[in-house]
Amino acid sequence: MLSGKTAVVTGASRGIGRAIAEKLAAEGAFVVINYNGSKEAAETVLAGIRAAGGDGCVMQCNVSDFAACEAWTKEILALYGKIDILVNNAGITKDGLLMGMSEEAFDRVIETNLKGTFNCIRFAARPMIRQKSGCIINMASVVGVAGNAGQANYAASKAGVIGLTKTAARELASRGIRVNAIAPGFIETDMTEVLSDKVKEASVSQIPLGHFGKPEDVANLAAFLASEAAAYITGQVIHCDGGMVI
Repeated sequence: MLSGKTAVVTGASRGIGRAIAEKLAAEGAFVVINYNGSKEAAETVLAGIRAAGGDGCVMQCNVSDFAACEAWTKEILALYGKIDILVNNAGITKDGLLMGMSEEAFDRVIETNLKGTFNCIRFAARPMIRQKSGCIINMASVVGVAGNAGQANYAASKAGVIGLTKTAARELASRGIRVNAIAPGFIETDMTEVLSDKVKEASVSQIPLGHFGKPEDVANLAAFLASEAAAYITGQVIHCDGGMVI
């Protein structure tokens, strides 16, 4: 389905990003596995992709760094010639109640989740415009739609991603570039694993389907949006949340 495509997935060394990288590779794309922290974890993802018959590479970049994103994009283009698919998945949390949240906690989350998404779009869009095609998928969240106590910074960053997605979709549509966002709900990842059993139970009670999702659920949606089957879909925020926000 994605044979011959070059896909870039940020924050792809674990969780949802890893599942998306593996799925896009399984569909035939060459996947650039971005990481900022653990090279070993990213290389484990690549080894698994190659063992399954796919291919890709590992490349480090701190997406919150504007200049680093520019250099990284140029390196990708020099090595592989094009970027067909960009998945902006890299993200962090620094939770805390609004009245006690530090400036550093707010800024760090905005810089990674929102500014990082902007940075990557900013530099990937130009080569996509030249080739008159491209697909950009941004990771939003149900929290960016509905809000969540203790996550003012995270909710603001993801709400910003939604606005950025819709604006980029309007600006780039005439050049054959589609831009969509996925808004996951509670997904079984490192972020949700640290929640207490009490919080997990309360969270499940809000989900009509009655359980957390898996990273593969989000990856399947990303693969669809990246494919020609979604050729007439742009500017949308698609929930993958078990009906949590209806």
